[in-house]
Amino acid sequence: MNPLRVGNASGFYGDRFDAMREMLTGGELDVLTGDYLAELTMLILGRDRLKDPDAGYARTFLRQLEECLGLAHERGVRIVANAGGLNPAGLAERVRELAGRLGVPVRVAHVEGDDLTAAHPGTLAAHAYLGGFGIAACLREGADVVVTGRVTDAALVTGPAAACFGWRPQEYDRLAGAVVAGHVLECGAQATGGNYAFFAEHALDRLARPGFPLAEIHADGACVVTKHPGTGGVVDVGTVTAQLLYETGGARYAGPDVTARLDTVRLTQDGPDRVRIEGVRGEAPPPALKVGLNRLGGFRNEVTFVLTGLDVERKADLARRQMEDALGAAESPPAEVRWDLVRTDRADAATEETASALLRLVVRDQDPQAVGRPFSGAAIELALAGYPGFHVLAPPGKGAPYGVFEAAGVGQGEVAHTAVLHDGRRIAVPAPGETRPLGAVPPPPLPEPLPAGPVRRAALGLVAGARSGDKGGDANVGVWARSEDAWRWLAHELTEDRFRELIPESRALTVTRHVLPNLRALNFVVEGILGEGVAAQHRFDPQAKALGEWLRSRCLDIPEALL
Repeated sequence: MNPLRVGNASGFYGDRFDAMREMLTGGELDVLTGDYLAELTMLILGRDRLKDPDAGYARTFLRQLEECLGLAHERGVRIVANAGGLNPAGLAERVRELAGRLGVPVRVAHVEGDDLTAAHPGTLAAHAYLGGFGIAACLREGADVVVTGRVTDAALVTGPAAACFGWRPQEYDRLAGAVVAGHVLECGAQATGGNYAFFAEHALDRLARPGFPLAEIHADGACVVTKHPGTGGVVDVGTVTAQLLYETGGARYAGPDVTARLDTVRLTQDGPDRVRIEGVRGEAPPPALKVGLNRLGGFRNEVTFVLTGLDVERKADLARRQMEDALGAAESPPAEVRWDLVRTDRADAATEETASALLRLVVRDQDPQAVGRPFSGAAIELALAGYPGFHVLAPPGKGAPYGVFEAAGVGQGEVAHTAVLHDGRRIAVPAPGETRPLGAVPPPPLPEPLPAGPVRRAALGLVAGARSGDKGGDANVGVWARSEDAWRWLAHELTEDRFRELIPESRALTVTRHVLPNLRALNFVVEGILGEGVAAQHRFDPQAKALGEWLRSRCLDIPEALL
């Protein structure tokens, strides 16, 4: 049986607009997927729907279809996207209207049942992460376009694969293989050289516009990740490893349909820009689905003071004292005040920018007035009464609402997972007949350490790659080695204690290390480093996107044989 060719044309709401056309015209495909949803996106769509009850979906998707729906129909490519967001039924109807206007005879279906907002009072949006069998039901009944609300990112691939190959719910190894393929595809160009730690080894022309990825999925669940011929970027074991580690945790990668064992994944280079993924084992899914809760957390404001030249610490002390006195005297002082001094300055700098440090002040409160005019006024009134060289990056505004993300759970059987077909028929998707509570995997044996030898103080990134990301208030940092000798050193050197030493911000937090020998990788989960999630903007890098690069820049004693 021929493999199923599944491509991706979106890794987030706002990704490259032309990617859908590029994927449809660049080579052969059977299914084109698009991932438009993230924790922050659900909050944005929730605020959209407060203003317009008919909104709540990714409008960009409709604009892309206006250009590409006819092209997809001509080429026989089915489209599966989670662009429905909070309103998949509404988006499906808009797609039907668009198809009628364009004269393109497509059957449009949608998946619903994820919306649990009514069961969680006080939330702006509460949605369960559904699996792929609702998508599969739509495709088996002849849908050309399937839009969903909140499904797992990998469900956009497991659904088409299950429909194509007739997989049953308990074919866990095959489903797990498709989950891994879906996880590699879900973030678009991150699998083809985007955001890649070792980008400097490739010509800039090759990475300037990476092509989007596709997977050739086989009936046994194995796949080959590649991209269309002639497109930019690179697909190799390193780029696929990086994406496999992104926003994951331990060896068990749980989902609604299956728990994929990441410690069983085997990667091999299968030719230029082709990586084979095989050996993936699966287990019964957990009894509960993840539920993402988004709510408004309050209001925030910020100002960044620029401190130039000498006496940076004293200037920061003066600014703090003046602002704290002013805010303390306000009728309603902010409930939360956070200062961060970023020493971007250098001694004897050749430019004013490199002579300057940044002092960031962030305030939060449930009352918009507390972070509004009194705060902005206090900052601006220092213009002629503050430290020498006083100026700010931008004057503070009136403050803005911020969101909070929390994760909850709901029993698999408590969600009305439903496929709504093009003709209005509704197919109930049953909960899994078998579940398995998640448990820790026993730590695997570590490789033999390298023999003792001379070492040199150098950056970790010279011998290891990393990719980091966010899950609610936690961050993960995946670190991998590219040779067996580097792995033998990394596995023993980069312990949880060493991680805390290199990332001081994590020292008071829970850090858990997971070992994945097949990938020569370590995955660190840092709990609480992002506060209440990306929308709360708790830290300088609120999604921890560069936490891995910071780690790679830190120096430690590395065997000279590896350098």
